[in-house]
Amino acid sequence: MTQAMTAQSAAAKMNRQYRFQRHIYDATRTHYLAWRQKLIDDLKIEDGNVVEIACGTGWNLIRAAKTYPAARVFGLDISTEMLVTARAKIAAEGLSSSVQLAQADATTFDLNSLFGFREADRIFISYALSMIPEWPAVIERAATCITPQGALHIVDFGPMDRMSGLSKQMLRGWLAHYNVTPRDDLHSVLLSLAQRLDLTVAVEHSRSGYCSYAILRRFDP
Repeated sequence: MTQAMTAQSAAAKMNRQYRFQRHIYDATRTHYLAWRQKLIDDLKIEDGNVVEIACGTGWNLIRAAKTYPAARVFGLDISTEMLVTARAKIAAEGLSSSVQLAQADATTFDLNSLFGFREADRIFISYALSMIPEWPAVIERAATCITPQGALHIVDFGPMDRMSGLSKQMLRGWLAHYNVTPRDDLHSVLLSLAQRLDLTVAVEHSRSGYCSYAILRRFDP
């Protein structure tokens, strides 16, 4: 199967999954997608390009655009269904001139062809790696697209290693119903990538291990 066919298959799968869910996604997900606002607050960018990979309904993009009004905000997603919802929500907030969207595969996106620049000052990925089979490729692609003073921020489900066995089993079973798989080896993959690409990496886990938050940089802050 060619890369183009693989991307088309992934897009079709996401469109089927979110054709109806997109209408209730934010209302049903906000309470358990922890640390998204923490990630946005940590972007700390006065001016520059901010890109979200797998932007979904635009929840994060709207908050990033409001938090950093001088920044230029961009989002990409493989699901055209999700992008329909994102555009509507962004327009409703009066942010259509501040936020630009494009349809693209997270593993192979080209910022220059999508938005007209090759590197971004901040790139972030929020609860998407746990839904993308080739998730290490997403991280590597994003890491190669940050500026020399840039950073890549990632938040997703964590190893849940401090939860009780039953709670962890029940939660993971419920997530699996939505095709979500926590990446238990996220930390080791990030460390390996950082070493290869000469990046610094910091990883933080919530108290229960429910979620993980990582920042990769090209410089020492």
